Amino acid sequence: MLQKDETVLVLIDIQGKLAEIVDNSEFVIENIAKMTQGVQLLGLPILWLEQYPKGLGKTVEAIAQHLTDQQPIEKITYSAYDTPEFVEKLEATGRKKVLLAGIETHICVYQTAAHLLQNGYEVEVLADCVSSRTAKNNEIGLQKITQIGAKVTSVEMALFEMLQIAKGDTFKAISKLVK
Repeated sequence: MLQKDETVLVLIDIQGKLAEIVDNSEFVIENIAKMTQGVQLLGLPILWLEQYPKGLGKTVEAIAQHLTDQQPIEKITYSAYDTPEFVEKLEATGRKKVLLAGIETHICVYQTAAHLLQNGYEVEVLADCVSSRTAKNNEIGLQKITQIGAKVTSVEMALFEMLQIAKGDTFKAISKLVK
């Protein structure tokens, strides 16, 4: 079970034109924006990565607008775990459960998940918050991610799992967010 005090959200490369051309892009971007807002309501840390932003562009505004209190971690590696700044910031959270969202599922999300698992983290990929340029590569990426031991979840499932109780202001805010 996901626990809000043990979990961190990692956002991978939701940038520029690539974010706009991946399969089901509007749906995925909308869900990542919801997840970002939801985990902020729950008090989770967020680690936000950008792959070579000079070439690929910045994170799409629909998501970046919710991350105004932090800066993205730049990377040139496919796996976020191969970027020392990411590993340092992840370790600094003290959390061992990682929720992954971003693009592309079969490349950066998959390789990050694999390295996180190899290094003792529990990984859950938000299936409605990941995509690739083709639906087939997204599907294959998710299959391989589960084959190596990660779990698959969704925005609503993860948020309500961490919320645990159906009352109070946070519950009302999250319910409004996902409706």
